[in-house]
Amino acid sequence: MKRHLPLLSLLGLIGTAVSASAHPAQFHAMDPGGAAQAGFLHPLTGLDHFLVMVAVGLWAVQIGGRALWLLPCSFVASMMLGGTLGLGLCGVHQAFIEHGILASIVLLGVALGMAWRPSVVVSALCVGAAGLCHGYAHGSEMPSGAFPLMFFVGMVAATSLLHAFGIGGGLLLNKNPKIADAVRVTGLLLIAFAVYDFCFLV
Repeated sequence: MKRHLPLLSLLGLIGTAVSASAHPAQFHAMDPGGAAQAGFLHPLTGLDHFLVMVAVGLWAVQIGGRALWLLPCSFVASMMLGGTLGLGLCGVHQAFIEHGILASIVLLGVALGMAWRPSVVVSALCVGAAGLCHGYAHGSEMPSGAFPLMFFVGMVAATSLLHAFGIGGGLLLNKNPKIADAVRVTGLLLIAFAVYDFCFLV
């Protein structure tokens, strides 16, 4: 268990530092280069996005097989669709989307905590629904006059890296017979964070 302490400590520290609804306006730039940078930083500065994207990678490892590539691809594709919808429907049902993001944290936390291994189709649909909500939040928060394409390029790059981080960490832990304990504790931390953040949404 000692090998897992740095990872668990990092998640715990991050979970107490930032609210899940934190999407700093200063990271939204208005020029192409700045828009790409803003898109890249957005998943890293919004703790809800950061945790979910890493958790998708961990869950993909937990399920195994085709899930290793299908889950991240499903999340990214749905996120792009959600981002496009967010651009056109900015401000519509925003509170509903925030609750959807919170639900995605709970879903992944429960899945990791219970070591839930559904079919690849079911898991991809769950991850896709999460990506849709997260993408909508990204798109709806983009200021008028920004460059959506460049923003999304940066966002996809950061999202892919976070998925890869989760997959890499999961595969590394998979070499240790105690991986189940480590991943399940991570799931419990996600649920605890969701409960903590729910206080700010009600």
